[in-house]
Amino acid sequence: MPEPRIRPLRAGGQTPEEIGATVAGFIDLAQHSLDLALYDVRLPGPVGDLVAGALRNASARGVAVRLVFNLDGVRRVPIPPPTQTKPELLEALPIDVRPIPGEPDLMHHKFVVRDGAALWAGSTNWTLDSWSREENVIVTLDSPEIARAYTRTFDQLWERHRVEHSGDVEPVPVRVGDATVRAWFSPSRGPALSARIAAAIARARRRVRIASPVITAAPILATLAQEVSDGRLDLAGVVDQTQIAQVVGQWKSNGTSSWKLPLLERALEGAPFSGKRSTPYAPGSVHDYMHAKMTVADDTVFVGSFNLSHSGERNAENVLEIEHAALAERMAAYIDEIRALYPPADVPLGAKP
Repeated sequence: MPEPRIRPLRAGGQTPEEIGATVAGFIDLAQHSLDLALYDVRLPGPVGDLVAGALRNASARGVAVRLVFNLDGVRRVPIPPPTQTKPELLEALPIDVRPIPGEPDLMHHKFVVRDGAALWAGSTNWTLDSWSREENVIVTLDSPEIARAYTRTFDQLWERHRVEHSGDVEPVPVRVGDATVRAWFSPSRGPALSARIAAAIARARRRVRIASPVITAAPILATLAQEVSDGRLDLAGVVDQTQIAQVVGQWKSNGTSSWKLPLLERALEGAPFSGKRSTPYAPGSVHDYMHAKMTVADDTVFVGSFNLSHSGERNAENVLEIEHAALAERMAAYIDEIRALYPPADVPLGAKP
């Protein structure tokens, strides 16, 4: 059994046609079942026809196909950006589809379980922009044990039709090739996941690299601020500067999280963090965010759908914790490559208390 495979996506580094063919190839191998949990899925044109055709073919050959997606409500601050999913297109497919209400918390997964044995996961939504304009990560692995954990989470969403209390799965270590892998799910394990990532950062001795659109989870912010102050660690990362500004504006307006501003300032401005100036969300605008969600702490990689955020702790999210030295080296190099593209991140002027 090979170790997990991580494919980084770069803005402009691949085409939707290329990723669509990869998705269709993954689906085409299904013999018995496909469970898809997708926050945002909208693939117009030939790419969508290719993926939809793969799902139709799977259903035609007797594969049981189930799909859940986030049914978005109205959110004042678009973090993460609202979905583009058109339910009527999904419901026209010959598969079982269930919307999961995205209020107050989101069904933010982007995973597929094939035949109870293979997994597709990561940060990548199923949209043309996600596959071409954004930094993202796709993870695939073969492991019945890890796949079973994802199926349990999927079943909780499917049966309860709600985000609350989903993800109640113990993150037990599983050997996958030469790697040790744990599957984490929120909201049930959300606070524990933030604490786990913070502890890995605090334990690191060589380097920490972070890619996350925003960083607002208190344990992680506090640990980053402490590490920056101690100055002992090779710590760097990349965020989405536009979404950071939106978060700061939200904090200033509601006042309940303004105590985090000094921590955020210390982390982003005290360490070499870069920030992508992405296009602000608006109906019909392009989505070109820095969307990769990954933390590398020495030989451990945390990768999945989870922004390092307090809201992420309450959403339906998933993260793979992978211990593998060579994979960690490659992912740290990827984050360094991304952050070299963008100017330094900061807390916007006027945001400090």
